[in-house]
Amino acid sequence: MADDDARSRAAEVNEQLRAVEVTAETVTRPAGPHTRTVHSFLRHLRENGLDCVPEPVSLDDETETLRFIEGDSGGDGWRNQHDEHGLRSAARLLRRIHDASADWAPPRDAVFAAPTADGGDVFVHGDPGPWNFVWRDREAVALIDWDFLHRAPRLDDVAYALRWFAPARDDESTLEWHHFPHVPDRRARIEAFLDAYGIPADFDVADAVVRRIHATLDHLRFLAGQGQEPQRTWVAEGSVERQELAEIAWIEENRALLSR
Repeated sequence: MADDDARSRAAEVNEQLRAVEVTAETVTRPAGPHTRTVHSFLRHLRENGLDCVPEPVSLDDETETLRFIEGDSGGDGWRNQHDEHGLRSAARLLRRIHDASADWAPPRDAVFAAPTADGGDVFVHGDPGPWNFVWRDREAVALIDWDFLHRAPRLDDVAYALRWFAPARDDESTLEWHHFPHVPDRRARIEAFLDAYGIPADFDVADAVVRRIHATLDHLRFLAGQGQEPQRTWVAEGSVERQELAEIAWIEENRALLSR
């Protein structure tokens, strides 16, 4: 059942991706009520010397256009973070962006596609998995797809990333979906990521990842409540919730693989 749910979700995401047009210079994507706010944020980062996020080109009622960033992303991103070099580069890039986000002042009419989290000290990406980084020669050079931008504690993004970079998932998923040649030492990868990000490894990683999965489910319901697809369908079917709760159960049963 879990595999069927995952494949169904992947098919729906692929359908959405067909609406994206990519050229050698630009990426044109569907826009939403939050897109103008995201463009303001991206311009802020770029004006402060960060070329590791997309450059906004234009925006109308239906589409946004961004400057294309060359490199591997999406499904091609997974293999770039299998070794420690790629893993650490993603953590350093995420830290650099978080630090630069702290002094951004959102416009008065800002709209976010994710709810603000309590205790937020930075603006987070909300979906920093390997697929949303751009990679060149196993080095993370950019972070794209900022639709879920919102204010939150930086640990929200870090815990989300650890789930996918460690990965905090079962062996079958690690080999089949993450394409590792063999099951990695998850705890060593977690410690390397945290070291490169520059955050003390003095918290319970399993607890942090589980809390972040629950927050992902809350966000899913938030989007579904706005009538957005495919989230509305996923909530109605219960497929995502079943899969996420199964992953939480695996983490709880395998804490020793993630936390000291």
